[in-house]
Amino acid sequence: MKLILSIYEKVIVLSILALFSNQLIFAQESKSDFWNHVRFGGGLGLNFANEFFSATIAPSAIYDIDQNVSLGIGLNATFNSQKNAYKSTILGGSLIGLFNPIQSIQISTEFEQLNVNRRYDNNLNISNDNYWIPALYFGAGYRSGNVTFGVRYDVLYDDERSIYANPWAPFVRFYF
Repeated sequence: MKLILSIYEKVIVLSILALFSNQLIFAQESKSDFWNHVRFGGGLGLNFANEFFSATIAPSAIYDIDQNVSLGIGLNATFNSQKNAYKSTILGGSLIGLFNPIQSIQISTEFEQLNVNRRYDNNLNISNDNYWIPALYFGAGYRSGNVTFGVRYDVLYDDERSIYANPWAPFVRFYF
């Protein structure tokens, strides 16, 4: 069976390999020092509305290259349900880059690739969907300790296929 990767999947694979191969070289020099630069975090989300439910878990890990630059990876799992309409499962991953020009300001970039699987109620006569959607976010936020509050913009936003209502999204980011 032949494995064919899209350009987005190739970028993700090559970036992850580059990040980890570089870190493996440094980790061999000082195994304990590597983990001193790793921070874990992510996000949780719950949304309830009139016969609607949504839950998200999005863990991530970043490696602090220095005081100003961090690189990392993240996972995303979301479940949505609208009674008598649809259910969806969204799974994917992301590559994260953070830059702090000064301690309280954080500039971010994140490439996210999500698989969207929507199953519509039979009464609606709508075909089920299963597709991949990329997102490339650029953001800025205010950082205080382990928490950053900000806003990000998806430059690859697609009105028809994006899982979000618009390309602008507020965020709260935690890393410990």
